[in-house]
Amino acid sequence: MKLFLLFFLIINSVGTFGADLLSVETKTIEIYRKVVPSTVNVSNIKLARDFYYGEVEIPQGAGSGFVWDDQGHIVTNFHVVQGGNSFVVTFNNDQKKYRAKIVGTTPEKDIAVLKLEEKPSRLIPITVGSSSDLQVGQYSFAIGSPFGLDYTLTTGVVSALGRKIKGIGEVTISDMIQTDAAINMGNSGGPLLNSSAELIGMNTMIFSSSGSSAGLGFAVPADTIKMIVPQLIKHGRIIRPGLGIGIVPDAMKLRVLQIKKGIIISHVDEKGSAATAGLKGMTQDQYGRYYIGDVIIAVDGQEVNALDDIYQVLDKKQIGDTVEIKYNREGKEYKTKVKLKAL
Repeated sequence: MKLFLLFFLIINSVGTFGADLLSVETKTIEIYRKVVPSTVNVSNIKLARDFYYGEVEIPQGAGSGFVWDDQGHIVTNFHVVQGGNSFVVTFNNDQKKYRAKIVGTTPEKDIAVLKLEEKPSRLIPITVGSSSDLQVGQYSFAIGSPFGLDYTLTTGVVSALGRKIKGIGEVTISDMIQTDAAINMGNSGGPLLNSSAELIGMNTMIFSSSGSSAGLGFAVPADTIKMIVPQLIKHGRIIRPGLGIGIVPDAMKLRVLQIKKGIIISHVDEKGSAATAGLKGMTQDQYGRYYIGDVIIAVDGQEVNALDDIYQVLDKKQIGDTVEIKYNREGKEYKTKVKLKAL
């Protein structure tokens, strides 16, 4: 009888302890349950022409995203939707596939906004937090669909802040969040969260020699998303300050023209800021020979030698700001003031 009672108490105790969850586990479960309805899968579909069947849809990639508002706007990475003709969005515990179209993109920040053509009966927008007060070491939570495994949760910490990562078009994305929460192919576009279940970033890329998570994941910060997404929804693009110039590609500048310093202006928008300031682009004579015009060597005292250099300088400016341009023309150095206009 005593042996039976002891056995009963042991079994009962094991069951009780097994059912108990640590407070950190309970919190993690709460975060997942709150945010997973706001997290979506995004399928990128390209139209192709088949000899027998005519125009057919071919899936060419998939990623993640999240619900921005109750109007049906979905935020994801630009590289998730790049090259697609149509898009399919799916929700957790909903078998229906919802068609979506692109509203706007900004490749330089790797952000895209889709809009559902048909909405589910209920949309739950994600709660957007702030990335300005993040601290290294605080918990981070990522939800997405790595390798097609829907609505996977991974956890970690904020590993570093203010990282500069080379994005699409050789333009650096600044202020990226580094996390060791496992991020893999398919996580792109999904939310990175804090312990209050608030969006602090959008999972974007990994650094790995194998193509799998190596504890080096990067996310676009929430403050950047909050600044850009409303513009994409309203205008379909980013309204940003610029000089109104085209520049010679870096490869051509180095290999063909053999110029290492500065940025060569290829052409000037006649209605742009640079034209108003008297800057000139390349010219061509009647025999088809090209002549170099102005070469910008510094903006507001910062040396510029590539597209990324000038992009980073102007990205910190506002429309209407005045910048000092230092440039070379026919071997002589000049300076001029340029008032930045909207691009």
